[in-house]
Amino acid sequence: MSVPALILASASASRRQLLTNAGLAFDIETSGVDEDEVKLSLLGERASPQDVAETLAELKAKRVSARHPAAMVIGADSTLACDGRQFDKPPTLAAAREQLLALAGQSHELCSSVVVARAGVRLWHCNERARLTMRPFTDSFIDAYLARAGEQVTTSVGAYQLEGLGAHLFSRVDGDYFTILGLPLLPLLSFLAGHGIGLESQE
Repeated sequence: MSVPALILASASASRRQLLTNAGLAFDIETSGVDEDEVKLSLLGERASPQDVAETLAELKAKRVSARHPAAMVIGADSTLACDGRQFDKPPTLAAAREQLLALAGQSHELCSSVVVARAGVRLWHCNERARLTMRPFTDSFIDAYLARAGEQVTTSVGAYQLEGLGAHLFSRVDGDYFTILGLPLLPLLSFLAGHGIGLESQE
């Protein structure tokens, strides 16, 4: 019995790295989903941050799997909420600076969702949450952080990357590390292994 191809429906460098580090062989194909339009619609319906992440993850996975019906397609998304406000990836370093100052000294919730689809149908999903507390910091600290981190901060929701310099921003992290990086990896690996996709199938 042949093992189905595996596709990641995401351009996220961190998600790509997580799957690569786990030893999986996969292709990458972005979905073309207009995330901003979907988010606006969902927020208009007062969707929760977790619902937004799950909906986007499912749309990405189903869109790509419809183009590759024999493959297992992974879609994922993350949202960040603090005091009732949802945050997106900052488009510029100036926006990242504003966002980090708004989160400084506060706790926020990061919601990540992963969906696996085949032939345009959702087969499985998992939602996970983490709670992160940023320490208070000064304007000069943020300026130094952004100068070191550079444009890379605009690729992550929250404008931080916990696996790198972003660790300096936090006083406490409660939750799964992989979830914070944007992919609930352990449940995903268990699901894939149950469908014949794992270390043995990659040899």
